[in-house]
Amino acid sequence: MTRKLPDEVGDYLQQHPDVVEIVADFWNENSALRSLVLPLVRSYIAITNCFDNGGRLFLCGNGGSFADCLHIAGEMLKSYERHRKLSTADREKFKQFQHGEKLADALEYGFPAIVLGLNHSLKSAVENDISEPYIGYAQELFALGKEDDVLLGISTSGNALNVQYAVTTAKVLGIRTIGMTGENGGELAKMVDIPLRVPAKLTNRIQEQHQIVYHTLCSMIEAHYFQEMKG
Repeated sequence: MTRKLPDEVGDYLQQHPDVVEIVADFWNENSALRSLVLPLVRSYIAITNCFDNGGRLFLCGNGGSFADCLHIAGEMLKSYERHRKLSTADREKFKQFQHGEKLADALEYGFPAIVLGLNHSLKSAVENDISEPYIGYAQELFALGKEDDVLLGISTSGNALNVQYAVTTAKVLGIRTIGMTGENGGELAKMVDIPLRVPAKLTNRIQEQHQIVYHTLCSMIEAHYFQEMKG
């Protein structure tokens, strides 16, 4: 199949041909999702700029979307499709210490991705001590977040209030926001800097398309920094 990209996308990606290849494959293999190419590239740029400036990627969602957040973090924190072996300089640092040789051989580079809501002690304390409901993600982000971070909120309806609260908190902190929703977008799509609205209405179909989108995003981010594909 001849690879084709919308003309306006190419300008973003000239210095990263592997990323161009990934976007081209997405375009050609997912005709129903082609409307997401530009926001997908914008999300890639926002997140790589975040990492380049020492920021972190925060993620939040509920139910299946929470599971998707964990899935994304898993792809970020270790190798996904490409090798992320330690540099010679970092290997030498490890070798100065006990177990360093084994660790230098085994460890991989990862991207700082934090899923909000994993701290159950914090969650229960917020629910018990703060009268405003649905504020847990916002409280955690307010304590941990800083400018140069990015927040990715996932909601199939686009109306999850705790995710909206997190987005508002991110805006106060100067954090860039990305929202992954269904076709209707809900309030979340209106609030975020970059909406990723997949063209589906049923929750299960939305989640299936979300997985295609975020796997592509993970591939793009990894290809930005690493070249060598796994076996």
